[in-house]
Amino acid sequence: MFGQPRFADMNAHINTLFERQQVLISAHRGSGGGSIAVNTTLGVKAAVLQGADIVEIDVTASRDGEFYCFHDGCEAELLGIEPNLQTFTAEEIDRQSYIWVDRPGRPAKVEHLLPMLHGFKGQDVLFNIDRSWWRWPNLLRALDGLIMAHQILMKCPAWEEAALDRLRQFRVKFPFVPICASPEDLERVLQDPRLNTVGVELITNFRDHPWFSPETVERCHSQGVFVFVNTVTLNTGVPLFGGLDDELAISDCPDAAYGPVFDLGVDAVQTDWPALVRDYRAKRLTPLPTCQNLRSL
Repeated sequence: MFGQPRFADMNAHINTLFERQQVLISAHRGSGGGSIAVNTTLGVKAAVLQGADIVEIDVTASRDGEFYCFHDGCEAELLGIEPNLQTFTAEEIDRQSYIWVDRPGRPAKVEHLLPMLHGFKGQDVLFNIDRSWWRWPNLLRALDGLIMAHQILMKCPAWEEAALDRLRQFRVKFPFVPICASPEDLERVLQDPRLNTVGVELITNFRDHPWFSPETVERCHSQGVFVFVNTVTLNTGVPLFGGLDDELAISDCPDAAYGPVFDLGVDAVQTDWPALVRDYRAKRLTPLPTCQNLRSL
């Protein structure tokens, strides 16, 4: 069971999903493609249909405090505008559309965060809330109003002490997955009685890092947290887990990228290609037939 016993009720839904799936799949920004944009309701639905248990959502905010599902800095690529959305009012953001999927009669708008999340309330899918920690505690109060904290994983770097303090002080103990780049980061968050740390995202550029030791995963498990790794291929080319990424899975084979990850015993994998990881998970976790089973064929 992941999470400290004092937070067992909050974490029950998460642990039920782990019992069912063993390894959870997180879709990076949902699944965009064809006529569907990332960070949208349809992107979430597409990801779930392709096997995602968790959907990562980026958060930005308007100048007047409305929260939106969008990775700021991608405005030129996705919306065809240069200014950062954070400089816009909510009314101005509501007029923006994703240029590559927009069409007459069905504009593809930048979506408000809270209504999008509310549409999945009570469903099995979890949401990993990214790029938001400098907006706490306003965002925490807004999310609390949804009454679905058990479906939400808050995320921030373990070295962002101001954000950790905001999370510690907030009365609702949202499940928390800090980003850790070093063993020191791990020690900062493990067993903190004021943080509901259920998992840790381990990041590194290099394969000769302590994260590639099975003992690290075992230590995390002994402390009641799951291990989350990111196999997304960033546009910058910076590897998030030692070069084991989706691009390698596609250019070579899924086993080349996901095999070492599963061998380590990780509990959750973030990807841009959830169906690839779903199929690989099925292959890795399906028991091999026993002699008795073979005789019955």
